Amino acid sequence: MPKDVLIRDIGSVIDGWLQSTIPPGTTQGEYLRSTIESLIEDERQPSLFKHQNILLNNSSRLPFKFIDLFAGIGGFRSAMTSLGGECVFSNEWDKYAAKTYQAWYRDVGINTTDINELDIKKEIPDHDILCAGFPCQPFSIAGVSKKKSLGRLHGFSDQKDGNLFYRILDIVKEKRPPVLFLENVKNLRSHDGGKTWLVIESCLRECEYYVYKKIIDARYWVPQHRERIFIVCFDKKIFNENIDFEFPEPKIYNQPKLDSILNNSPDKKYMLSDKLWNYLQAYAEKHRQKGNGFGYGLFGRDDVARTMSARYYKDGSEILIKQKRWRNPRRLTPGEAQELMGFDKKFSKLFGHEDGFPQVVSDTQAYKQFGNSVVPKVVESVGKNILGVLEKHFTTTKRCLIKNDIR
Repeated sequence: MPKDVLIRDIGSVIDGWLQSTIPPGTTQGEYLRSTIESLIEDERQPSLFKHQNILLNNSSRLPFKFIDLFAGIGGFRSAMTSLGGECVFSNEWDKYAAKTYQAWYRDVGINTTDINELDIKKEIPDHDILCAGFPCQPFSIAGVSKKKSLGRLHGFSDQKDGNLFYRILDIVKEKRPPVLFLENVKNLRSHDGGKTWLVIESCLRECEYYVYKKIIDARYWVPQHRERIFIVCFDKKIFNENIDFEFPEPKIYNQPKLDSILNNSPDKKYMLSDKLWNYLQAYAEKHRQKGNGFGYGLFGRDDVARTMSARYYKDGSEILIKQKRWRNPRRLTPGEAQELMGFDKKFSKLFGHEDGFPQVVSDTQAYKQFGNSVVPKVVESVGKNILGVLEKHFTTTKRCLIKNDIR
């Protein structure tokens, strides 16, 4: 009889990976044996889950490849890298956002072509997860209101931004990624009486994906009330219908407050001028008398802020900070805005920025970028649950998620 092999001194990283991935009812020996058998069986395959790297992965999770579409400043890039992912393609057409992305992730190869002009087959490599925070302006409450006031089309009728969802579908049909991970504004579900979401969901189902969706408020991860819809889809050709996927349940205790991100000695240039502060107070009073809720938002260190928008650079009115011994309230500094969005040192250190991500654009552009971004801490939490599904698939089927294996 062959002797059992006893493995000693596996170390905390490998032990942590084992404890987090062993299926219920499976012994450590059985699990290790099946993993080694898979190594032998699939060694010849160019795995998207590279077997030889499994136990070396810094996140103690199976490695995977992802693409980052409408990348912005990399909310998905930060989060998915922290989970052990390798970004094999990123696209962002805005030159200022691309400048930040290049500096933050040391990625000089970011693609800045109009996504409609990409040669999908030649330019986008195979990947496990397609990540996209596709443009929200056609569906956001503010965006719809503004376009209506200007007599412009919105939603899918907006030819510039609204139809970009269909470009994602073009990529999905050509590359067939096992998982789709999408994000948009909360209003996507209710836009046009719910018709917009029905179109999106039906399109994804027609592409033969299981569709999961949930509106998540980032306030449980950062001190900001920021509701966004997250959409996760699994390829029916790979996964059966009994997918064990759930969105993360936020921890309702110890919610972060603004005190955790505010600078104790901000530059006084961020204080509102007397003229602007008087204007904002008069504007708010005018609407209060009309019974409207429009107006500035004034917050202290023990508060949770409103949603930061891309227009924050104009006057900072949605998030004004009470500053002791200052005549008027102030805007957030760009550094505070970065922290408010969750781009903290945990993520920056992954890319060699020990003191935090650097600001490489003007304050105006930085505010726009933060207001348009997704919160990486929320992406990371959802991503962990996605990887749980992928890890279970790997351990139960002993197969990698190689697109060509299922065609």
